[in-house]
Amino acid sequence: MPLDPADTAPGPHRPTATEIRRRLTHERDSRLAQLKAMEESGAFGAGGDGTDPFLAAQRASVDRVLTDIDIAFDHLEQGRYGNCEGCTRPIPEERLEILPYARRCVGCRQRVPGGSGAIGESGAIGGSGP
Repeated sequence: MPLDPADTAPGPHRPTATEIRRRLTHERDSRLAQLKAMEESGAFGAGGDGTDPFLAAQRASVDRVLTDIDIAFDHLEQGRYGNCEGCTRPIPEERLEILPYARRCVGCRQRVPGGSGAIGESGAIGGSGP
């Protein structure tokens, strides 16, 4: 997703609710496209009965990210977007730029059992939640 010039300008920049919605919508659309591609490839159809552990983990990861995105939309509407669910402090803008659906700061994320996941914020392969 290309950055707007205002997003790359030096100095503090807090994205607007519209920008955050745009980022979250982009992330959701990307994950839905992943699921659609997996389904169209037959990964879950005739030959792919869902028993392949890799495909099951991949699907579970995408499903968890979609859940995190829905939660981020809820937090945005409630005025809590960008606050860590662990310590309640603001999540750094750099983290939210990379993972707009992040629910925890890096420190709190690392304290969650299995929290050093390598795939996304939810991380089906290496983590158990944002």
